[in-house]
Amino acid sequence: MLEKDLSKPAQTKLKLVKQKNNNRTELSNCFKLSIFTQFYPPDYAATGQLIEELAVQLGELGINVKVFTGQPGYAFKKDSAPLKERIDKLLIRRSRTARLWNSRIRGKAINGVLFCLRSGLHLLKAAERGDILLITTAPPFLQVLGYLANRCFGTPYICLIYDLYPDVAVELKVVSAKNWLVQSWNWLNKKIWQQAQSIVVLSSTMKERVQANCPEVKDKISVIHNWANPDWIVPIAKQDNWFAQKHDLVDKFIVMYSGNMGRCHEMDTIMSAAKQLQNEGIQFVFIGGGAKHQICVQQDLPNCRFLPYQEKHVLPHSLTACDLSLVSISSGMEGLVAPSKLYGILAAGRPVAAICEPHSYLNSLLSEAKCGATFNNGDGTGLAKFIRRLARDRQLATNMGTAGRRYLESNFTPKIIALEYSKLLRKAVVELNQPSSEAKEANSIANISFIPETNKKEDIER
Repeated sequence: MLEKDLSKPAQTKLKLVKQKNNNRTELSNCFKLSIFTQFYPPDYAATGQLIEELAVQLGELGINVKVFTGQPGYAFKKDSAPLKERIDKLLIRRSRTARLWNSRIRGKAINGVLFCLRSGLHLLKAAERGDILLITTAPPFLQVLGYLANRCFGTPYICLIYDLYPDVAVELKVVSAKNWLVQSWNWLNKKIWQQAQSIVVLSSTMKERVQANCPEVKDKISVIHNWANPDWIVPIAKQDNWFAQKHDLVDKFIVMYSGNMGRCHEMDTIMSAAKQLQNEGIQFVFIGGGAKHQICVQQDLPNCRFLPYQEKHVLPHSLTACDLSLVSISSGMEGLVAPSKLYGILAAGRPVAAICEPHSYLNSLLSEAKCGATFNNGDGTGLAKFIRRLARDRQLATNMGTAGRRYLESNFTPKIIALEYSKLLRKAVVELNQPSSEAKEANSIANISFIPETNKKEDIER
């Protein structure tokens, strides 16, 4: 009997309060969510900025959120950030470990290992675990901590997959698929996913990849897209945009690529189109950096301009300083990564040209939104023709941008996405408090709401 008890850790029971009048199940404000991610502002990494917005939105829904993160490695003018910050119900704690060698692959791996060790020590404190964990793939092997916390302490966890490893490393030919490390990692991923309360992925094709690797978890996988705030990023005419004026982008047709030019991003197709258009008065503007940045610069095309990463407060102006924006995924990377830059483009009210594989989720998304077009990897000629078309027909470009923003407002705002996460969290909490025989009934429970602090005493008396 004792052996049986020790083999499976007791699941954490979360407090539920039932109303007598309508038998609704409500989650009390003692519910605590702990988020673990290596990147968080003042870092300008997109994953960190998204987690910040998600944490704030979940806090507004009544969840007590704690974030454990690292010191900035990609921040402007900041080498460190406070070890502890509190913003309303949001508590941020940062590792004391500094980031080293961020520009090198091995350095990034070492930084990731150090952050995992600090996160593991943090999880040893019961007060820091909260009631449920949301663990990202930043760094890629961080989610093993959720598995260990569950096995040791019974703490439930949800996996949030930004990039699918080790598949990305294999596709980039960093390591062979037959390598013992890859095979061990795949085995461990299956264990992590099977033990997770739920798995969040960013696209339908990523769901297909995870499901193919581990069919047993198909019912646990939820597709929740990234987002952008249409109240913060709003369409601005170039003639009224200080960023466009500063960089002389007002009078030309501007094609913009804003973000990481990394190994997972298709840049050859973009540069091919730029080369074909170099004598047609069409300007390409690249904002950011990454492994492929220097390769693009070295082509020395007269119609290509390169600017550094911009601080967050500049984004509403930089993203609207163009007439067309670009998104790209390298061949073989579909379902392994998902470009977060798309959502800011939609909020900016600019049309989108996406370079991706034929089966990419971007094909159906852009088609449904009527906000742009997709092109196969290597089709620089098709991309160039599309750019010419929009340069000639500015009203078509405007209509596409307007349609894209409307689509974002209906599907991908912070409030809409936060509600999807809160629904997933509430479902997880209900399932944890229901016997297995009642699991189906738990899934149908609706209208769960968070109880504000002022009602706590009232709820206890009920």
